[in-house]
Amino acid sequence: MAPQKLTEYERLRLENIKRNDQMLAALKIHSKLSQLSESTKRPRTQTKSYKVSPEKKHRTETPIVLRRSLRTRGVAPDSSTAGGLKDDFDETQSSISRKNPNSDSESPLTKRAYERGPISMRDAYRTDASDRKLIEAILDCSRKSRLSESNNELDDTIKGMEGNELLGSLKVGRKVWGSIDVNALKLEQNNIARVVPGRILNVRFLPTTDARIAVVGNKFGDVGFWNVDADAEDGDGIYLYHPHPAPISGIACNPFSLSKMFTSCYNGFIRLMDTERELFELVYAGDHAVFSLSQSPNDMNSLYFGEGNGQLRVWDARTGKSSSSWGLHQKRINTIDFKPQNTNIMTTSSTDGTACIWDLRKVGVNGSTALKTIRHERAVHSAYFSPSGRFLATTSADDMVGLFSGDTYQNMTMVYHNNQTGRWISSFRGIWGWDDSFVFVGNMRRGVDIISTTGKDVTATLQSEHMSAIPCRFDAHPFEVGTLASATSGGQVYIWRPS
Repeated sequence: MAPQKLTEYERLRLENIKRNDQMLAALKIHSKLSQLSESTKRPRTQTKSYKVSPEKKHRTETPIVLRRSLRTRGVAPDSSTAGGLKDDFDETQSSISRKNPNSDSESPLTKRAYERGPISMRDAYRTDASDRKLIEAILDCSRKSRLSESNNELDDTIKGMEGNELLGSLKVGRKVWGSIDVNALKLEQNNIARVVPGRILNVRFLPTTDARIAVVGNKFGDVGFWNVDADAEDGDGIYLYHPHPAPISGIACNPFSLSKMFTSCYNGFIRLMDTERELFELVYAGDHAVFSLSQSPNDMNSLYFGEGNGQLRVWDARTGKSSSSWGLHQKRINTIDFKPQNTNIMTTSSTDGTACIWDLRKVGVNGSTALKTIRHERAVHSAYFSPSGRFLATTSADDMVGLFSGDTYQNMTMVYHNNQTGRWISSFRGIWGWDDSFVFVGNMRRGVDIISTTGKDVTATLQSEHMSAIPCRFDAHPFEVGTLASATSGGQVYIWRPS
């Protein structure tokens, strides 16, 4: 068969290919490419060799990541954050945690936390060591409380105190109220413990004189106990449970029933820890996040909790039904507190930038009208009455701590305090001590600022070389004047006591 005749285009193409090959050969391009390819396949030689001892093991723990806020880096906030930092968790975030409890990715412990029924304390327990010592300690305190053995001690203590209304002490709902020398508060190394993993959102002392037991709730749904005075033979005195599938938003324990403690979470669950029955019973399961929880000092059967966007619900634990529900705020309710001398008067703080005082006898009768509305420029993280009820203190993200006094709390003082904690730690909440003199609030320098109602400013700061984290949430022991618990976002609890 005769070969086909090339076209003019094909002939010129072949000539160009031949000419290019001759040029590459002259430049030795192919040889250099081959050498380069061989060098990339050879194993790299180390310029320095290190001999690893067989006795040493590789580190398996997660590396520590240091995070710094825009403010500490000297960077101005963008437009999305200039209007105000979000709270620790919002309802959108809490709804994300509502996974399918039967999901393969969930551990058996987490699956049980989603159950709409009782969970035994044994099933909720997270550590290998026995929790029998804790159960016995709580039951022992509860029995002594019923027998009123501690009441006589309290009465004798109060009779021995002298002074005027602010510098003396009185007994309100079995809570000791008295003065304290803040400069005498010290932090000892043996009063520090990491009770839970992760960020602590709530800390409470069990209201008893027979033991120092701190209870905390973290962002993972864990509830931790620390028996501060536990014997060395009992271990570290720390016990960890996982009764909830979402961040703990409230802890409520009544001194008249120490064996029963309520806890709430952002998943909409409220559980009752019944130590006598060794159960975490499900008291309430709603469709919206529960952001705050409280009990009236004179009513252990009613629960007050903030649900969803500004709704306050009253739940009767005896009947298992809601007795009242009111829309009090535009956004979530962060704290609920009652006036000690008149528990019909209640105060709430909200992310909508307000703190309100309510008369429970009138709420819902002529609409939800507050006796007084206090306005801040940004979210109000807390509002608490002083021990005598004469003062009200608010803590806001607008860098102000409000002090209010007078018959209708008309006298107002705003004290500047840097409340910008950043998103990786819990918001600051200022609490009262054991009289009307001082408000305790954390600062970003790992200290505790003390605001005086007399000087209307930060008059002292508690600091210690043992304080390695920023204290955010606090509780004053109800029966031990000067015993102050501070909790951090690293799961630590620091207990200050008089020296």
